[in-house]
Amino acid sequence: MTSSKIEILAKAAECFMEQGFHATSIDDVARRLGSTKGRIYHHYASKTDLFFEVHREGMARLFAAVEPACAVDGDALTVLRAMLRAHARAMLDNHTFENVVAQGVQLHRFGLGPTTDPQRRTLSELIASRDAFEGLFKRQAAAARQAGLLAELDISIAVKTMLGALQWSLFWYRPEADRSPEARDVLAEQMVTTIIEGLRPRAMG
Repeated sequence: MTSSKIEILAKAAECFMEQGFHATSIDDVARRLGSTKGRIYHHYASKTDLFFEVHREGMARLFAAVEPACAVDGDALTVLRAMLRAHARAMLDNHTFENVVAQGVQLHRFGLGPTTDPQRRTLSELIASRDAFEGLFKRQAAAARQAGLLAELDISIAVKTMLGALQWSLFWYRPEADRSPEARDVLAEQMVTTIIEGLRPRAMG
């Protein structure tokens, strides 16, 4: 992807995060870029197509962060913890893009408004990507439960709860308060420790 397109996506992500999909216009993004609308329309035919591309980039960044963690050394819970930590850090590092991913899930449920058939297919593909991402965690959580390292929980509910807890950081995290990579490392570790410790099996009294 060209640097020009990345810049457009980054500024569009800021606008969509701050104003939401429906309230954001191509004019808003152009103003944020300090450019004309023509620069955006050169790459994207509509606001919806621009939103989808931001969503796609957000998912790509999540996969790029989490997939390497799937291959770390250790038992099944160690791998799950590494995956969750990578996900948490990706959420913090790509705050605006992941806000758009979250919006995309909601818009899929409740409707974008008028869309073309190709746009509806694209949105379905993006949601399928999100489901595949969740599937990585379901498989690893199931392996950890099988090894006796997680409590006997419903895997689907447990994973949705884990990922939902991390996603909630989109609402309370303030990037300006944690500018350094080290600060984000500490925050990600604290978030994941809270989740994992709550899912460990408990000895019966």
